Amino acid sequence: MSRSVVETVLGAFVLIGALIFLVFSYSEGDAGNVSGYKVSANFSGIGGLKVGDDVLVSGVKVGQVSSIELDPQQYLARVSMEIDDNIKLPDDTVALISSQSLLGGKYMALEPGGSPDYLEDGSEILYTQAPQNLEELLGKFIFSMQKSDKEDKEEPDVQARAHEPAAAPSSEEAIKPKMETAPVVEEPQSVTEPSAE
Repeated sequence: MSRSVVETVLGAFVLIGALIFLVFSYSEGDAGNVSGYKVSANFSGIGGLKVGDDVLVSGVKVGQVSSIELDPQQYLARVSMEIDDNIKLPDDTVALISSQSLLGGKYMALEPGGSPDYLEDGSEILYTQAPQNLEELLGKFIFSMQKSDKEDKEEPDVQARAHEPAAAPSSEEAIKPKMETAPVVEEPQSVTEPSAE
C-alpha cells in the first residue's frame, strides 16, 4: 500500500512540473492572441504559412496571422493579420513571407515604408512578396552545377583539339601535287634525213 502512495505522489509532482513548464513557455513564447486592428495582403503562394504564425517588424512580434483564405476573384491567397494597436504602419509597407529556418516554420515579415499615411483597420497591404520555393531553388542550383561540370569537361577537349598540330601529309600526297604542277617538257624529236646513195 505504501508503494502505491509513493507512485501517486510522484505522478502528482510530474503533472505539476509539466503544468508549470507549459505556463512558462506560453508566457515567454508570447503565444497569446494579439488584439488590434486587422489588415490583409494577397499572395500568389503562402508556402506553408499557417493561422497563428507571427507577424514581425525588424524581428519583433507585432501581431499574428488571423486567417488565410482564397480570393475567388483573383485566385490569390488572402492573408489577414491582427496588428497591435500601438504599432502604426505606413500604407506603403511591404509584406513578405519568410522562413525561420531550413527545417521549416514561416512568419510574416513587414517592412515599413516612408509614407506619411498609415494603415487602418480593414486596410490592404498592396506590396507583397511570396516566399521562395526552397525545393525549386535547390533544383535550379543542382541543375546549374551539372551544366557547368559538363561545360568544364567539354572545354579541355576543344582546347586540346585547337592546339593539336596539323597532320603532316603522307609522302604520296606530298609528291603528287608536285608532279601535277611540274611543267611538261617535250623531248626534241630527231629528224632523220634520208641518206643520198
